[in-house]
Amino acid sequence: MADHRTLVLMRHGKSSYPEGIRDHERPLAERGLREARLGGEWIRENVPPIDAVLCSTSRRTVDTLAATAVDAPTGFDKSIYGGSQADVINAIRTTSANVSTLLVIGHEPGIPWTALDLASNENSEAAQRIRDKFPTSAIAVLSVPVPWSELDDAAATLLEFHVPR
Repeated sequence: MADHRTLVLMRHGKSSYPEGIRDHERPLAERGLREARLGGEWIRENVPPIDAVLCSTSRRTVDTLAATAVDAPTGFDKSIYGGSQADVINAIRTTSANVSTLLVIGHEPGIPWTALDLASNENSEAAQRIRDKFPTSAIAVLSVPVPWSELDDAAATLLEFHVPR
């Protein structure tokens, strides 16, 4: 088991709002596809290789994952859709100990709140930017020094916050 883990939290890309489509089924807008692709490029250039993905079950998160072109074993978790930070953290805690780098794709407010709850350096410039706004396709990267199963508030260090544009 690694002594160090990397957690990548990504908000889905900008969605469209087709008439008559339920929220869960909304697809990405063209801008969302483009920015999710840029997010995937940034992840490959700046983060260790992704070992596993946890993704909300919504169409826009599934489309975001596809657009990133991240190729890793993926679990889809309905608790991330509309979930609180506690729901997201509980989903992360189920991750295999063999996973060193985990990507979680979800929604606002669960994803930004999770980043802020986990960050021991909550007064950092990156944390302040997250408090100001966590736009679509934005990515928070945290260093996690404990096993996934032991993840708790202030257990990680927020390393970066990136908005692919």
